[in-house]
Amino acid sequence: MPLKIYNTMSGVVEEFIPGGDKKERIADYPTVNMYSCGPTVYSYAHIGNFRTFIFNDLFRRYLKFRGFTVNHAMNITDVDDKTISGALAENVSLKEYTDKYIGIFFDDLRTLNIEPVEHTPRATESIDAMIDLVERLDAKGIVYEKDGSRYFSIKKFGEYGKLSRLDSREIRSGLRYDTDEYEKDDIRDFALWKAGKENEPSWDTPFGKGRPGWHIECSAMVRKVFGTTIDIHTGGVDLIFPHHENEIAQSEAAYGEKFVRYWVHAEHLLVDGSKMSKSKGNFYTLRDLLDKGYSPRAIRYLLVTAHYRKQLNFTLEGLLQAGQALQRIDNLLLRLREITGNSDENLVVKTNSDDFIKKFIESMDDDLNASRGLGIFFEYLHSINSLLDEGRIAKVDAERVFCVLKRIDSVFGFIFFPEETDAGIDAERIEALIDERNRSRREKNFKRSDEIRDILLDEGIVLEDTKDGTRWKKKK
Repeated sequence: MPLKIYNTMSGVVEEFIPGGDKKERIADYPTVNMYSCGPTVYSYAHIGNFRTFIFNDLFRRYLKFRGFTVNHAMNITDVDDKTISGALAENVSLKEYTDKYIGIFFDDLRTLNIEPVEHTPRATESIDAMIDLVERLDAKGIVYEKDGSRYFSIKKFGEYGKLSRLDSREIRSGLRYDTDEYEKDDIRDFALWKAGKENEPSWDTPFGKGRPGWHIECSAMVRKVFGTTIDIHTGGVDLIFPHHENEIAQSEAAYGEKFVRYWVHAEHLLVDGSKMSKSKGNFYTLRDLLDKGYSPRAIRYLLVTAHYRKQLNFTLEGLLQAGQALQRIDNLLLRLREITGNSDENLVVKTNSDDFIKKFIESMDDDLNASRGLGIFFEYLHSINSLLDEGRIAKVDAERVFCVLKRIDSVFGFIFFPEETDAGIDAERIEALIDERNRSRREKNFKRSDEIRDILLDEGIVLEDTKDGTRWKKKK
């Protein structure tokens, strides 16, 4: 079964064919060129942003899992209305202001185990590509000037609206907006290049001093990194119009070729059933949630659970449930690590493992259905736990299961989570306390044994008494 993905442009689920020409084997396809709209670095990214960034990561990871080679770019918008306003408010340079939030953003990505991409171009480092784009459009008669700014005339691009289905709306040219964002139902000529203003950063160009409009930045960075048509462009559904619509118009008008083969958009995230809002008290950055004691691993897990084209209702209760699901995974890992002996392998483990991988691929090939894939994953865990209960798992079987889980985690990214390592934990001290607790219990000093248990629990360490002794793990 080939990988299929929903293409916003066509409105249907399509077979994914990198480069546009179907091949017999995945290995025969060219490198997948993928571009994701990154952050505007004027503040902390919120949990809705990270729903999209984790989807991008899941998509990228699954492409690699299936054998595709991926060349992935995610831009950094470090010059626009918001970043300029923020820098002015703090009385610092634009670079000093945006560097701070760029560093915070990449720290957040690492915290959520989001893989680094191959390219992270900054808008301010791509001005040359933006100038080239404006000059090409100007040479084709698509640009007009007004008060020193350069605008794209949408009436000159006959296919305008094909991504966002604007055919039924009235499109009037000559209405202009200098702001980078506008209301969903506004159809307006958009600024490619804005005339310089006092207290704003600006660049010298053949068409005057000024700065780029927001929409031109992504088109220019795509061209600068990849040079031609790309396979995949991702982003949140809020970017379909006007941002992605404008990207298509200016790129295809300038270069005379298809801009993107597959447009893939992640749906909105709701918090407690409604849109995030600071006034409602349901607006969370990643760091807000970490400060409340929630695990980044649980956050990643929860953001993966819903299909990317369905709205995800994010709740604190959902994070607690995510922690419980992760506990089930960790309990199995602990049981597998305790297997000893060299008895013969159980072919049932191999059969169940092979069947699981097959069903997992079938689910993910069907428009990245991670929610179905998760269901199949937990069915597999249940089958392994049942065999463990029956004493039918040998060390060689446990090693096979670990290999399967590591392979699946190359997609999910929450099974063997970097944050969950023992960094910063004094394992030797914990083991000594456990030994003291065991002695206290043998001596019937239950007060001291309970004290030790509570001390470790306060430090986030949970003790489990099993028939094979006491084991410990980090609390989720």
